[in-house]
Amino acid sequence: QVQLVESGGGLVQTGGSLRLSCAASGRTFSNYPMTWFRQAPGKEREFVASINWSGSSTYYADSVKGRFTISRDNAKNTVYLQMNSLKPEDTAVYYCAARLGYGLSTRLHEYDYWGQGTQVTVSS
Repeated sequence: QVQLVESGGGLVQTGGSLRLSCAASGRTFSNYPMTWFRQAPGKEREFVASINWSGSSTYYADSVKGRFTISRDNAKNTVYLQMNSLKPEDTAVYYCAARLGYGLSTRLHEYDYWGQGTQVTVSS
């Protein structure tokens, strides 16, 4: 059974940092892109950051560019999201997702596997 399990969320003050992890099990995703999305209360799920299979190519939403960094360790079948300079508007449930395709995508419907999410709350 394929599972994506996020961890690392929590409560942090404005300007603080968190590092999210997403560990995959049940199959390897080392050949496929991995992506982080987030969903704030009352809002639609939105794209945050994506990374290609090797880690050589990344793509970020404008709202997080320069503050968040996505990375991966294929040996551990894990993807990370380092979040710095956090703002209250970053408060959301963060999900990792994997798609059995190639190329980076921001489209939710193109993703085949999702984690259960981890809550990030940034206090002002």
